[in-house]
Amino acid sequence: MEEIYAKFVSQKISKTRWRPLPPGSLQTAETFATGSWDNEENYVSLWSIGDFGNLDSDGGFEGDHQLLCDIRHHGDVMDLQFFDQERIVTASSTGCVTVFLHHPNNQTLSVNQQWTTAHYHAGPGSPSYSSAPCTGVVCNNPEIVTVGEDGRINLFRADHKEAVRTIVWEVHFHPSNPDHLFTCSEDGSLWHWDASTDVPEKSSLFHQGGRSSTFLSHSISNQANVHQSVISSWLSTDPAKDRIEITSLLPSRSLSVNSLDVLGPCLVCGTDAEAIYVTRHLFS
Repeated sequence: MEEIYAKFVSQKISKTRWRPLPPGSLQTAETFATGSWDNEENYVSLWSIGDFGNLDSDGGFEGDHQLLCDIRHHGDVMDLQFFDQERIVTASSTGCVTVFLHHPNNQTLSVNQQWTTAHYHAGPGSPSYSSAPCTGVVCNNPEIVTVGEDGRINLFRADHKEAVRTIVWEVHFHPSNPDHLFTCSEDGSLWHWDASTDVPEKSSLFHQGGRSSTFLSHSISNQANVHQSVISSWLSTDPAKDRIEITSLLPSRSLSVNSLDVLGPCLVCGTDAEAIYVTRHLFS
């Protein structure tokens, strides 16, 4: 069995990512990045397991990883991805998205680009906004997609100062029946996600369940020693409840649906089409 090398770094590490190899390269991975969280000061760090190691008794290099460079990161590193060979994108608990640039000549990291208010909450009690953690990021040069606890999906481009597009405006659980979730979006959709319905097992992931309903299969690994009665239906491992029914509540797509609210059997939403939709029969 291969040896595993450990280095104690005095930081809680939240994310680790290997630097991608150039196309067609036959080399093995030797550089990786880490991000920390829940520390007084958090850092994004770049490490090498290449020629920086010490010679072992056989004349080869040991696998002890060496710090190449690091830079302070504001907030917890919630996600971290390589954008290309030189750039690293991070998602912060402050709602900020940052692109760091590696300078191999002097082994330093610097801020290349930053969207400080990529994710935020707005509403009563907030004069302008309050930050919402950015929880995930995925990169496909030149595009960067982020998600956050504000329910937004942002599309950024490396050469743009603002988001190219923002999607999923509001998300609401039903206040007295959390098996039901409601979402509205910039694309004009208003969806009811029903995790309470027992749906017969089907063969594929998505199934058309009538004119405006879709059944989505979800599977989550078993959770040992947890009583089923206290598990949310969104996390249930019961095979009889492994599907979600998704229903479109609007008769047709319109302009952006910006806001919704639910109380009992009643739902109201407002749109950029200068229309307000109301239903008092959500569960009929």
